[in-house]
Amino acid sequence: MGKWHQTGCVLCAQNCGLQILVEDNRMVRVKPDKSNLRSEGYACRKGLNIMYHQYPKDRLKTPLKRVGDKFEPVSWEQAVDEIAGKLKKLLADHGPRCLAYMGASAQGGHFEGAFGVTFLKSLGSQYLYSSAGQEFSGMWWVFGRTTGKQYNVMIPDEHESEMIVGWGWNGMMSHQMPQARKVLTAFSKDPDRILLIVDPRKSETAAIADIHLPIRPGTDSLLMKAMIAIILENGWENRDYLDGFVDGWDKIEGWFKGFDAKAAISLCELDYETVKKVCRLLTTKTWCMHPDLGIYMGRHSTLNCYFLTILGTVCGIFGVRGGNVIPGMVMPMGVHADERHPKTWRTVKTGMPPAAAGSFPPNVMPEEILCDHKDRLRAVFVSACNPLRAYADTTAYEEAFKKLDLLVVNEIVMSETARFAHYVLPCRTYYESWDGTFFPWTFPEVFFQMRRPVVNPEGDCLESAQIFTRIAEKMGMIPSIPADLEKAAGGDRMAFGAKLMEWAATNEKSLSQMPFVLAQTLGKVWDSANLAALWGMLMVSPKAFRENAKRAGFASGMDQGDRIFQAILDNPQGLFVGKADSENLMATLKTPSGKLEIHIPELADQANSLDAATEAADLNLSKEYPLILNAGRHMDFNSNTLMRNPEWNKGKRACTIAVNPEDAEKLCLTDGQQVRVVTEAGSETGELEVSDMIRKGTVLIPHGFGLIYDGTVYGVNVNRLTKNTHRDFLGTPLHRFVPCRLEKVAIPLGAGNQ
Repeated sequence: MGKWHQTGCVLCAQNCGLQILVEDNRMVRVKPDKSNLRSEGYACRKGLNIMYHQYPKDRLKTPLKRVGDKFEPVSWEQAVDEIAGKLKKLLADHGPRCLAYMGASAQGGHFEGAFGVTFLKSLGSQYLYSSAGQEFSGMWWVFGRTTGKQYNVMIPDEHESEMIVGWGWNGMMSHQMPQARKVLTAFSKDPDRILLIVDPRKSETAAIADIHLPIRPGTDSLLMKAMIAIILENGWENRDYLDGFVDGWDKIEGWFKGFDAKAAISLCELDYETVKKVCRLLTTKTWCMHPDLGIYMGRHSTLNCYFLTILGTVCGIFGVRGGNVIPGMVMPMGVHADERHPKTWRTVKTGMPPAAAGSFPPNVMPEEILCDHKDRLRAVFVSACNPLRAYADTTAYEEAFKKLDLLVVNEIVMSETARFAHYVLPCRTYYESWDGTFFPWTFPEVFFQMRRPVVNPEGDCLESAQIFTRIAEKMGMIPSIPADLEKAAGGDRMAFGAKLMEWAATNEKSLSQMPFVLAQTLGKVWDSANLAALWGMLMVSPKAFRENAKRAGFASGMDQGDRIFQAILDNPQGLFVGKADSENLMATLKTPSGKLEIHIPELADQANSLDAATEAADLNLSKEYPLILNAGRHMDFNSNTLMRNPEWNKGKRACTIAVNPEDAEKLCLTDGQQVRVVTEAGSETGELEVSDMIRKGTVLIPHGFGLIYDGTVYGVNVNRLTKNTHRDFLGTPLHRFVPCRLEKVAIPLGAGNQ
């Protein structure tokens, strides 16, 4: 007899609830979990195919060490001893700037990040690289300036809203809000609500929208500036909101006065009267915005984020029900890292700051390794990510990783990145370990689910957190733990907590190493460093979370954190552990003024000078690269690099090079033939798809392909086409505006007769 287990999907940030049937320690069936309070039985085909993630052919089961061009299995003791020894020598010879940790990026588990960051900072380095720095540097940097903290992510309060504005977002494919397809479809069918999509092409979301603005690629900032100018020219701005909740408006208002909005909108290839009507809706309806990679990774990335924030401020949507709000959080998504602070590092070659809540942009890592600076990167620990397929410029990464003195990869499979490692350390999957995420996608309720193991781990695999703990112990980072404290870990949790705090008060080093201390005590009893870290985090949670928990029914008291921990254990489907104060939404701002601080001096010149004339010249494409590649199409058939077995897409056209019929006809190309895409970075060959859903002059390729599975490369590696130096001033790659060309692929003589 099998047993159904309640768990969650790990393939995107929504983590929809799933139930998995396990027989003889093997997952055999998957269905949506209707009892999950966030997803309520909603799940897409990716989650329902999760077993293709759990059971890849190239699963790792023992530590591996590179010996020449091959890998040999070694014991954990040998791997940890050698890694610790090599790292100690590198730090002694070159100092802490030689070390970076690339992780804390997973869609399914965030606890390894706590251990990876503790490991990194305990050794004196600040170099965390994550997917946040790949995608969100511009937006989170703007949040840092306007709200006071980079991690104060303003989420849409769509359930209380009259209108959703999706800008550069194809939510029907990428999701990125709970039950996205259900919510978006309901908006499109409700006569009293409006779905507005700004997207160059008629995407799956634009196709159901009430209003679609098919903007010219690369002109988002120009349209935003024009819309703000139209609102001000007509006196439609929310003056009471600006006067009461905004600081610095007087310093930026002049940027929009006298701006030629008609010329700008014409260059955006839109109708002026239509845009004007949209502006009126924005100033008369309660609306929330949902931006995405279309502007985050588009031309003028950070300026896009800034102008969109100004547009929302002019309309008064921030900190308002139905607008965009700072949600309650179990744990913030990172830390605030202001580059103006003298103790905040910048990268030595490229001068980049950690703009995305403490994360540096992965785009610059190859240069930081390949440069000849004395403080260049020499040792990199990679955990829960695959940079050679996930980040820009695969070729640059391959060259850089070959130069490293030490590359350690924690993985469940022999990934493309692992193939370049000196040591590959086998991890438990998300269904063999305790883990959870801290994505703050609900409001006012604060949701959390700690997934538990549903099958036993194969081979000699460990949690990434346990791996970091073992290396930290070997390096002498963890203080000696007394026997009575270890013994107490097997008893009453509150009694253990009292003894732990008593010991910590006499051991200065213990607090900075607390994740490792918990892993070595509770973590050994529970066989999970992650679960031990959750208990410790809840026991010392900040006041804001404790107040939110109280509103959700968890009474105050010394044991509040322990009671929440027990409730999480008792509810494997997840539960609401807090409720934000929806009556005082501006109280979460952390700016000196207590208001939205809308003036960002570093962007003043760019914002003020942007106009149609200068943009017209800059938007001209060369004869060599006359088309625009959108690198990273969201589809039902891709999921980052987590689904490696192509069988889950058998019979589907999962990875194509998609173009408009007019472009195909002009180039004498036909649907289904092999074509080559060429950019400054390189070239890739794949199957052509001709579709009227693609805008003329553009090429779309999905991300997450080009994976080596069972000895065969499947699909197009779009990051072979993206140059790491094609980026914003904060390091964000401009994946949605990559100049390219298409070429026919010559068929070898006689191939048709084979």
